[in-house]
Amino acid sequence: MENSFDIIGIGDTVIDAFIKLNTGHTQETAVGTELCMPYGAKVPYDSVTVVPAVGNSANAMVSASRLGIKTALVTFLGKDKHAKECLERLEQEKVGTDFITQEEGKPTNYHYVLWYGDDRTILIKHADFISKLPNIGNPKWIYLSSLGAHTKDLHFEIAEYMKSHPDVKLAFQPGTFQLELKNEIADLYKEVNVLCMNKEEAEELLGTEDGDIKKLLDGLQALGPETVIITDGANGAYLRYDHQYLNMPVYPDIAKPFERTGAGDAFFSTFIAYLAKGYDEPEAIKRAPINSMNVVQHIGAQEGLLSEEKIEEYLKSAPENYRLKIFE
Repeated sequence: MENSFDIIGIGDTVIDAFIKLNTGHTQETAVGTELCMPYGAKVPYDSVTVVPAVGNSANAMVSASRLGIKTALVTFLGKDKHAKECLERLEQEKVGTDFITQEEGKPTNYHYVLWYGDDRTILIKHADFISKLPNIGNPKWIYLSSLGAHTKDLHFEIAEYMKSHPDVKLAFQPGTFQLELKNEIADLYKEVNVLCMNKEEAEELLGTEDGDIKKLLDGLQALGPETVIITDGANGAYLRYDHQYLNMPVYPDIAKPFERTGAGDAFFSTFIAYLAKGYDEPEAIKRAPINSMNVVQHIGAQEGLLSEEKIEEYLKSAPENYRLKIFE
């Protein structure tokens, strides 16, 4: 197959139903902030917003498509009305559906997002689809992210594909199950060109509570990736590149965040999309926080994704302190 796509995403696809809560509260515990509501009660809510064709890799392919990149998605769906909604949405966003597999008798993934304040708790369930890597040809990039617990063998297939296709680059944004698979998919990390995760995920993967960013970047790069990015909330993103440690601040919010789903997907997908356009890493990472900033102004991970024209407008109007710095 000829190289007809710039980026092919691989990952689970879901439908998110955002349930906006107006009753409940949060409390701080030893394990972090918890969402609380009365057990056995009837809990009122404000609204429900259903968003089809989401998930880390689906979000990333929509993001890159809006930036003018030719994308496609490897994912697994049922043969039901929810699958139809996902396929229609992807086609609207000009994301190729050539490599999507549908399976009879299994439901398309459907998640419930409990939206309270500006954050959310997600109730998740992944169907155990038969997961095989189709013949994807030779794209410029593969973008791998969250897959369910039944897909371990698929990761081995991807590692073998990368070894036999040295001209294809791999971007990896591990999901929960993939973080747990660290030792079993060690060969896959050796094939990664760019690895991205947040600080807490980096600590989990490396089995450390040492929050030293340089040590975390070094530890991740020792697994094999050429370039490593760690995001750290309000502290921005840290990049290990060309023997330097760099820090990119967050782009100033244009308004108070409305709902935070998809900020990480927007960041990393924008970074990879600009690499696919031919930009180098320092230029790509200047643009990534802009898409994250705008995504959190909307419901869900895709509505706020920007065009290349809008990202460049925001970059031109950025404040003086919005610049890439060497991290000492």
